[in-house]
Amino acid sequence: MPITHAPQISTTLRPRKLPARAQAVVFPMILSLLMSGIVSTIATLRAVGITPGVGARILEAWGMSYVIAFPTALLVMPLVRRIVAAIVETPKP
Repeated sequence: MPITHAPQISTTLRPRKLPARAQAVVFPMILSLLMSGIVSTIATLRAVGITPGVGARILEAWGMSYVIAFPTALLVMPLVRRIVAAIVETPKP
């Protein structure tokens, strides 16, 4: 009689992954979040320097930048993909 094993239950809690179709929104969301944060931080530090309250100013600038950056990324992503496809060779299998 063969021995069968019960499926192992993972002891770590991992959140479920989003479906593949979410990539069209998640990629520009994360990219614009990081880019707007980096640019806002640099611009704010150059404008006011490291002063008391600079953290709050950076977060304010970042929030305002992200409100513009995310929708812009959603709109320009298809154009960027076409430009990249026109100048980058597709790998052959």
